Amino acid sequence: MNLRVPSIRHDDCDELAALCKAGGDPLRLNVLRALANDSFGVLELAQIFGIGQSGMSHHLKVLAQADLVATRREGNAIFYRRALPHTELLGGKLHAALLEEVDNLDLPDDVQARIEQVHGQRAAASQDFFARVAEKFRAQQDLIAGLPQYRDSVLALLDKLNFDGAATAIEVGPGDGAFLPELARRFGTVTALDNSPAMLELARQVCVREQLANVSLQLADALNGTSLQADCVVLNMVLHHFAAPADALKHMADLLQPGGSLLVTELCSHNQSWAREACGDLWLGFEQDDLARWATAAGLVPGESLYVGLRNGFQIQVRHFQRPAGDTHHR
Repeated sequence: MNLRVPSIRHDDCDELAALCKAGGDPLRLNVLRALANDSFGVLELAQIFGIGQSGMSHHLKVLAQADLVATRREGNAIFYRRALPHTELLGGKLHAALLEEVDNLDLPDDVQARIEQVHGQRAAASQDFFARVAEKFRAQQDLIAGLPQYRDSVLALLDKLNFDGAATAIEVGPGDGAFLPELARRFGTVTALDNSPAMLELARQVCVREQLANVSLQLADALNGTSLQADCVVLNMVLHHFAAPADALKHMADLLQPGGSLLVTELCSHNQSWAREACGDLWLGFEQDDLARWATAAGLVPGESLYVGLRNGFQIQVRHFQRPAGDTHHR
């Protein structure tokens, strides 16, 4: 007697099964917990959890196959960070719930101690790195945290916000304009604000070269020189140049339409004081809690965040803050 095996569609089931499998191991859950506000290389994670590199690589592969972690290449090294849950997709709600539960866990004391050890090694590597390049650093500010090191993280948050093609964007302090093509592709109109004619000229050259017809450049002070508003305001590595960053965030909130989003990319707090003289930095990065507190005081609601650890010891935070949709009396 021949029994006919019913055919089963494995596509969707396989995705959910991979997610459940990835979350079904205590070590992998602790890895996700450790990646809550940092990113690490496989060797760093192997050190943190006291296992061999091949074993850690296996666990990271399982997490990556379930889209629970994402990777970023820096030189020859690959860093792992949490992937953002997309709740509108299959498994997205389960992904979000898993991270929420994981964040209620406490990492074992020995794991926490080894994370501090890794941070210490990064700091030492940073001091050694910059001791070697200090002489030419004035012309190489991007060695701290150039756009290629955080572009993908900003775009991951930006694309998740799903702005429509007619939405408007402002980039405050666009630097040499390297991020403007990304904004021009995603928004109907883009305005670049800068109070430096020299930097605006660099941005203008990018606009000409890339034929960015929907980008306008304005010589203006974002703190008091404009009455513009947009659906999205982007601030990449600019806040540490403001004398009063908490007040600056209030002005950034004023640039947002109700329901609009502010994306802030900044260094996390660090102790590399040479950055003041070499790069004109007024602040040595910011504590994550400080940015959230200042944004809340500015009437914004903290959203999702990504954290990018760099090999030279610095760490980047990419933060999303939103102006409530019903806030029509903000200015």
